[in-house]
Amino acid sequence: MSGRAITYLSGGVGGAKLALGLAQVLPADDLSIIANTGDDFDHLGLRICPDIDTLVYTLSGRANTAQGWGRTGETDSFMTAMRELGGPDWFFLGDHDLAMHVERTRRLNAGARLTEVTTHLASALGVGPRILPMTDQAAPTIINTVDGALPFQDYFVRLHAAPVVTGFALHGGVAVAPTVEVMAALDRPDMVIVGPSNPFISIDPILDLTGVCTRLKALKQTGTPIVCVSPIVGGDAIKGPTAKMFRELGETPSVGAIARRYRDIISHLVIDNQDRADASDLAELGLRITVTGTVMQTLDDRIALAEAVLAIGP
Repeated sequence: MSGRAITYLSGGVGGAKLALGLAQVLPADDLSIIANTGDDFDHLGLRICPDIDTLVYTLSGRANTAQGWGRTGETDSFMTAMRELGGPDWFFLGDHDLAMHVERTRRLNAGARLTEVTTHLASALGVGPRILPMTDQAAPTIINTVDGALPFQDYFVRLHAAPVVTGFALHGGVAVAPTVEVMAALDRPDMVIVGPSNPFISIDPILDLTGVCTRLKALKQTGTPIVCVSPIVGGDAIKGPTAKMFRELGETPSVGAIARRYRDIISHLVIDNQDRADASDLAELGLRITVTGTVMQTLDDRIALAEAVLAIGP
C-alpha cells in the first residue's frame, strides 16, 4: 500500500502494537502518529514521555515485549544506586532508557520543541513514520479519585491504578493547543485511525486539544474514514485500567460504550470477533462496523489488524 496519508491517534502499549502493524504495511512517509503526552512528567530533573517512548521503542524494535514497557535488554544499575542513596525508586528508569530522558531534557533545555526532539530521537533509532507529540505545551492528565486529585504517574505507577476514579482534569484544566504538525496531519488525510488505547487517558487528551474534535467532525462530513479500533474486547480491556475506569464512572465496559463515546467523530468502529453479536446494535448508532481479530499477541496479529483497518473504505 502506498500513496495514502494515514493519521493514527495513539496512546502507549496498546496503541503501539497497532502502530507497529501499520508501519509494517505502509511506507514510512504515509504514516503520521499523533502521540498522547498527557502522561508526561518531570522526574529526577528529567522530562519523561512514556507514550512517545513506547512508540519509539516499539517501532525501532527495542521494546521489552515481555514486560510491556521499557527497552529490551535493560539493566538497572542506576536504580540500584538510587535505592542505596535513599532516593525515589517508584518509577523505574533503566540504564539505557535513562539516556533517552537525559538527551530529551538536554535538547528541551537548549530551546528545542518537543516535536523537534522527538523527531531527532526517533530518527536516531531508525524509526521511519513520523511520531508527533500532540502538543509542545505541558498538558498533564490529572486523575480525580475518592482520595483526591492525583498526577497521572502517581495514580498509575506509584499507586498501581488502585484508587477509585471519579473523573479527569485533562491538560491540567487549562486550554492547550495542538502543534502545527498535528493539525497538518489532520488537514486532509485519506484516513484517521483511533488506536485501541484507553479512551479516558490516552485518546481524550488528544481529542480535547483546541480544534481537534472540530477538525475530525469536518473530516467525517467530507467522507474521510475515521476508524476507531475498540480497546474493549468481550467486555474487558486487554491491558490497563480502561475497564476499571468505565465501571468506577458508572458505565459497563463494552463495545457499545466505546461507540457512544466516539460516535460524533468516527464513521467506522472495528470490533473483535468475540463481540460479533453486538454488530447490528452498533450499526443502529450510525456507524459502519468491521468485525475481525483485534487481540494482538504476535507481529502477524498486528499486521493482520492493520491490513483490515486500511482496507476499510469511505
